[in-house]
Amino acid sequence: MNAVEPRLTMNHARHRAARAVLAALLVGALAGCAVGPDYRAPEADVPAQWIGHGTQQAGHADLQRWWTRLDDPLLNTLIEEAVRGNLDVATADARVREARAVLRQAGGALWPSLTGGAALTRSGAGPTAASSGSSGSASSGSGSDTSSLGALAGTGPSNLFRAGFDASWEIDVFGGNRRALEAARGGLDAAQWDWRAAQLTLIGDVTTRYVEARGYQARLALARATADAQQETARLTEVRHAAGSTSGLDTANATGEAQSTQAAIPALEAAYAESVHSLSVLTGRAPGALLERLDAPRAVPAPSVPVALGVPADVLLARPDVRAAERRYAQSTARVGQAEAARYPRVTLTGSLSTSGTQFGDLARHSSIGWSIGPSVTIPLFDAGRLKAAVEIADAQRDQSFIAYRSAVLTALNDVENASVSLARESERVQSLQRSADAYRSAAAIAQSLYRSGSTGFLEVLTAERSLYAAQDALIQSRVLIATNYIALNKALGGGWDGDAGATPE
Repeated sequence: MNAVEPRLTMNHARHRAARAVLAALLVGALAGCAVGPDYRAPEADVPAQWIGHGTQQAGHADLQRWWTRLDDPLLNTLIEEAVRGNLDVATADARVREARAVLRQAGGALWPSLTGGAALTRSGAGPTAASSGSSGSASSGSGSDTSSLGALAGTGPSNLFRAGFDASWEIDVFGGNRRALEAARGGLDAAQWDWRAAQLTLIGDVTTRYVEARGYQARLALARATADAQQETARLTEVRHAAGSTSGLDTANATGEAQSTQAAIPALEAAYAESVHSLSVLTGRAPGALLERLDAPRAVPAPSVPVALGVPADVLLARPDVRAAERRYAQSTARVGQAEAARYPRVTLTGSLSTSGTQFGDLARHSSIGWSIGPSVTIPLFDAGRLKAAVEIADAQRDQSFIAYRSAVLTALNDVENASVSLARESERVQSLQRSADAYRSAAAIAQSLYRSGSTGFLEVLTAERSLYAAQDALIQSRVLIATNYIALNKALGGGWDGDAGATPE
């Protein structure tokens, strides 16, 4: 073989490697479409207008920081603290960060991977026995010493330094990696909407617990004042009984009524404490952390009604649970394509470069260099239906996600309608309760005046005071229900937070 022939062989190998690279790049350039269904946003069947139950429908719903319209600075402060300290929101934030990492991981699969390595090998042979070459000479002296040294001679140790790089790039011919990236992007979007949903739920819960606590405070104040007044009435009847003006029946009825009202106080105190404990935990604190801050009584927050609802289609854009369900549907759609792509061949372009030498400095100068490059194809031939079943699983999960989206839409519409009618009807009810309380207050005053003048019996006084207390207590509860329904309506419409405390997942 002449000297030209190795050079021709080397050039031929290089040309073949170049053709392989060009072919792989051509295949990658032609990989413009991905298998599996392309996602299309679902069209939700929503009515053009709300049913309408007396709540204002005209105008755009003002949802940003809706709780500030309750005009309670302490409530605003507690919500800001809760957004920063609540554990459910912190968990949702961590899930957003996890989804971001998954998205970066999926995006990395579209790029080549490069690994490097280095090794040092030290090798050698130990001493071996050598033949003397003569059996007849047994003389002593220098000849004998030379023979002994030859018997102990061996090969000295040697070093081998190696370094190299390995590269691999899966050419996404059928779009499996791109579908995985789509799924990861959908998962991130869903996690971000879940984070907003956690905030929406938190703000609603904090406001509800706060309103309940103020309601229990008002009911406690009423019960204590009523019990004190009834005990004073019982004392007066006892004085009149001692003077012979009344019978013992009036004294017994007055004392029993006062004690019945007094018996309601411990239950109201327990309910108030439970509301404050729940509110403290929602802000990320121990149950008793807010007892001192809420100790000073305040009026039950009163919202302005009626409330503008906008149109039903707005709810699909504002409700974070609906948006999260839609994003999960997109994620599951991409996973169908990802499972479908696994049934097709996989094309990978691999290459390596290595160098070796007996000295470390020789790796860059006098070393032997080897390289290789070329595509490889992996074709699934038989898997007993496993890959096909994976596609069917992904397709069924996609159907489940679509059903979950439709369910979220119906739930959102139902929440708005229910909260709207509850708020409207309770607003009507509170007006009747106010008139009832005013009338019973007048009746109780008249009955007391007539009783002191001896014009009527104590039974009329007892009935009037009992009715007054019941009407006033019902009035407070109705005001709490109005605020609670107002909160529920804003939650149903998707009202949320726009402050700095919740800016992490943006």
